[in-house]
Amino acid sequence: MTVTDWAPPTERLERTRAFMDERVLPNEPILDREDDEADALVGRLRDEVRSLGLWAPHVPPEAGGTGTGFLDYAYLNEHIGRSLWGQLVFGCQAPDAGNAEILHLFGTDEQKERWLHPLVAGEIRSFFSMTEPEVPGSDPTTLRTRAVRDGDEWVIDGHKWFSSGADGAAFGIVMAVTDPDADPHARATQIIVPADTPGVDVVRPVSVLGHAGRGWTTHCEVRYTGVRVPVANALGEQGSGFRIAQKRLGPGRIHHVMRWLGQMQRAFALMCSYALEREAFGGPLADKQTVQNWIADSFAQIHACRLMTLDAAHKIDGGDEARVEISVIKFYAAQALQDVIDRAVQVHGARGLTDETPLGHMLMTARAGRIYDGPDEVHRMVVARRVLKAFAGGEGWEFG
Repeated sequence: MTVTDWAPPTERLERTRAFMDERVLPNEPILDREDDEADALVGRLRDEVRSLGLWAPHVPPEAGGTGTGFLDYAYLNEHIGRSLWGQLVFGCQAPDAGNAEILHLFGTDEQKERWLHPLVAGEIRSFFSMTEPEVPGSDPTTLRTRAVRDGDEWVIDGHKWFSSGADGAAFGIVMAVTDPDADPHARATQIIVPADTPGVDVVRPVSVLGHAGRGWTTHCEVRYTGVRVPVANALGEQGSGFRIAQKRLGPGRIHHVMRWLGQMQRAFALMCSYALEREAFGGPLADKQTVQNWIADSFAQIHACRLMTLDAAHKIDGGDEARVEISVIKFYAAQALQDVIDRAVQVHGARGLTDETPLGHMLMTARAGRIYDGPDEVHRMVVARRVLKAFAGGEGWEFG
């Protein structure tokens, strides 16, 4: 199969594009307020998405969604990702999307009935509780949260933060060390923990670049003190936490990049349009060589990110985990996203820093992309090590 065979889901794509243009983007000022009126609007928009048959495009019908594969999802996300609120309105928001995927892949029938089905239906939210403030998130083998078996229960004690969306969530998937003496990558287990379990304390939403958030947009500090849940709440086998995390974080990373394509393209369109209409020093900004260079460089970065993302999505659909490809696009696209939005802000001048355009908020959220789900430096290390290993084994590296 070649690049020309990567045909987008045209009819669904047009419905998605139209809904974003007509119902989501015009309502951003209300949604950005994150108040009761915004919550009610999200509910109405979600009902409209369901009626259009576009709900939960990240998971297949057997899991309750409308997904038809990673490649189709990539095309849809170019439009859904143009607004922060798109993923929430379409029921494919992080971290729920990643949690739904691993529940679908590794959950028992009972776990799916209790947690997966209402999660995908949008009846409840969840959070993924792995990162800890006392140890580096880039090295999860250092996690300190413990889960000790006591009869038919796990007893969990630990301290987490950046548990995104924990405020108001129904449950979390907690990464805890269950066998501290095992191999570093076989020590941890992922355990489903209902948020109302005694001992679970959502301490606070951590303010990030001045934004504490509400509900889904929070990044919470969470403490677990003597938290007891059934042994049956373990996701997968004991000690399989890191393996499942890779299954979750790999797709999660490409999901981020898919949405970033929408952000980049929106910023690019704003930059080009404003450069044509804004005049300075005797002519439109579009006539200035520096601005033309910014437009050309942004076009190249967006085009490269887009093709890299479609290539990785195609490989995942074919059964390949595409770990190298995902790590490449994660660090490359995170920087490209920041570059493109920053240039768009600069073209807009002081206006680009205000809330008169979405660019200021886009720039704030873009900076975080170089850290969450693995900092750029770790992904560069992964790529380099895998490529060098291939060369050391005499295989070399085949692009494509």
